[in-house]
Amino acid sequence: MELLKIEKFWDLIYGKLESWLEATIKILPNIVVAILIAIFFSILARYAGKIMNNFLRRTKVSPQIANLLSSIFKVGVLVTGLFIALDFLGLSGTVTSLLAGAGIVGLAIGFAFQDMTENLIAGIAMGIRKPFQIGDIVETDKVFGEVKTINLRNTLVETFSGQLEIIPNKILFRNILTNYSTKGIRRIEVPFGISYADDPDKATKLIVEHINQYKFVIKKQETAVYATDFGDSSVNFLLWFWIDYPGKTGFMQAKHEAIIGVKKALENADILIPFPIRTLDFGAKGGEKLNSMLSTAKEHNNDNTAENAQSDKQPSSN
Repeated sequence: MELLKIEKFWDLIYGKLESWLEATIKILPNIVVAILIAIFFSILARYAGKIMNNFLRRTKVSPQIANLLSSIFKVGVLVTGLFIALDFLGLSGTVTSLLAGAGIVGLAIGFAFQDMTENLIAGIAMGIRKPFQIGDIVETDKVFGEVKTINLRNTLVETFSGQLEIIPNKILFRNILTNYSTKGIRRIEVPFGISYADDPDKATKLIVEHINQYKFVIKKQETAVYATDFGDSSVNFLLWFWIDYPGKTGFMQAKHEAIIGVKKALENADILIPFPIRTLDFGAKGGEKLNSMLSTAKEHNNDNTAENAQSDKQPSSN
């Protein structure tokens, strides 16, 4: 009985192995073709990645963005070949399960690293759009300085106070960004005022001619002075002129020389830059002069002194 049971057991194992061997022999051509498909797509992915990288670099995309996009494209080609090979073996259900699993994993990673993913996507988008480059002068979200490094997740900006600011790319992507290096010029505005007694036309012409003598002033035909308002002590003006920016003469240096130049030009032309003037009005209802009030007070004091002196001379009664 025990021998019969052992023979029956081995017969079952032999039959199972035989069925597996027959199935393997039947699917062997498909396995060979699937392997060839995988090899073909691996070679194709390698060359496709290089072609994509070269194409992106020719479009002047940053090297980091080019490497990332070409790697993503290469992985996409490899995954496509893998799915085709599995489907060729009749494992379509496995392909569906892999796609579903990849989607769930991607969704979980997206939620877990939402901030990092957002910065990465913003970095890729800016790498393609190129709103600024290394060396540009930019201003955004209270940061003003020169771009030093552009990464996939953040950008390093050196401020004019000598500090290195690390800005997440999503902030640069969402907020208003001013790139002062795009056009290469910048307008400087200098406010000043002259007294009401001086001629505004003379002052306007004088300032425009004086400012246009500076070498750092460009587009001299657009240098202008405009009256802005009537101040308490002066007629107020605003001087506009253009400079190369960034350029040999910095913004602050150009503005400094312009302010000094305006002051000297007005002084040489005997045009007054007035100090603040205040009119003091005395009395409960106003309209009284200070000298008249002093005279009245003096007379009142004299009257009081006389009355006191007269009262002192009268004899006291017992």
